[in-house]
Amino acid sequence: MSIATQPLALPRGPLTLVRDYAELTKLRVTTLVVMTAWCSYYFGAIRAGVSSLSWGLFHTLLGVGLVAGGTAALNEVMESDVDRHMRRTAGRPLPTGRMSTRRALVSGVAMALGGALYLSLALNPLTGLLSVATAVVYLGAYTPLKKIHPICTFVGAFPGAMPGVLGWTAARGRLEWGAVAMFAIVFFWQFPHFFSIAWLYREDYAAGKIRMLPVVEIDGRSTARQIIFYSVALIPVTLVPTFLGMAGTFYAACAVLLGLAMLYFGVRLAHLKAPIVAAISKQRARQLLQATVCYLPILFLAMMLNSISS
Repeated sequence: MSIATQPLALPRGPLTLVRDYAELTKLRVTTLVVMTAWCSYYFGAIRAGVSSLSWGLFHTLLGVGLVAGGTAALNEVMESDVDRHMRRTAGRPLPTGRMSTRRALVSGVAMALGGALYLSLALNPLTGLLSVATAVVYLGAYTPLKKIHPICTFVGAFPGAMPGVLGWTAARGRLEWGAVAMFAIVFFWQFPHFFSIAWLYREDYAAGKIRMLPVVEIDGRSTARQIIFYSVALIPVTLVPTFLGMAGTFYAACAVLLGLAMLYFGVRLAHLKAPIVAAISKQRARQLLQATVCYLPILFLAMMLNSISS
């Protein structure tokens, strides 16, 4: 290649570097993880009889955020070749060469292990240990399974639901039914959320050889059934905090209404008589995805507000 045809090297300012690290650590996903840990810490702190706004909360959010961001970075290191073949991920720092694999690897390890150590020392060893276990299952089981078998979604739901447990143990120092309730809510919620993503980006996932259920099946019927099953099961699961005394009837009503609304979008997608690759099918998958994105923050907000007023 002659000098005249070589691409110009653009200067990398601080904003570009910040944006690259935000993409490397999957900032939007990490923010949802931290929010879930915050909600769980709040209820754990109430049970412990301590203030929900304290240094303990700060330590929790910082430590969980570091572990989540570091795990996301290591995931991108492991899947950099996959990301290169998918349009929605081809612009990430590693596929584009804006960041070296070595820098991403060092950053990911430092954040994940540093965050776990921070949680152990600033809060309690149980939370630190559980955060390490979460990262190990995510990277050691879920990530490689994505290229092997559709069961990856079920396996990945376990580490995906752990932020609710981490927030609780950070406040309480032990596992209790409240932590199980928070875990179960996020666990069941993940299936309509991630299946709608895979449905929407089916061709992209296929190009990256990601073997999620909407990719490996032709008509989407199994995916639709699972979306309906987990959406229905989520409704009684979200009522458990009421029975545990974590929130009251206002929250219970909100949980039922939110659950029915999300189920509505799932049913619309499942009953659509159109190919999985059709434009109308993609549109309804996107609507279900938007419903799941709105669902969790509103549910947690209602839970916390009802606890304040009860």
